[in-house]
Amino acid sequence: GNIYWTDHGFNLIEVARLNGSFRYVVISQGLDQPRSIAVHPEKGYLFWTEWGQTPCIGKARLDGSEKVVLVSLGIAWPNGISIDYEENKLYWCDARTDKIERIDLESGGNREIVLSGSNVDMFSVAVFGAYIYWSDR
Repeated sequence: GNIYWTDHGFNLIEVARLNGSFRYVVISQGLDQPRSIAVHPEKGYLFWTEWGQTPCIGKARLDGSEKVVLVSLGIAWPNGISIDYEENKLYWCDARTDKIERIDLESGGNREIVLSGSNVDMFSVAVFGAYIYWSDR
């Protein structure tokens, strides 16, 4: 098994084996303050949120190839990100818009607001079965 993580200081996404060996940089170009990451090993996809000058939700293959932006409009401080493996949906929470939203993880289409609050600083989101869990600060 592998573990993926973002490095905010160097704007990188890295991977290593669970024991720390075979560490390498997966994505180093075009990232601006990556925040959270989600991995879909079965489909071979990596998803991440970015807070930088152009906040977005990104997608790439597990080796960093085929990098695309799935969401770039109507997004400000995307924090947590989570995959619904059964429904093939990608969820994220935004600390500035106070929303949890979702899209089709393959196409990036069918964007929907799942939850909209007020004055809720959403920090993380998780999806399991029919339930959505989130935390705020």
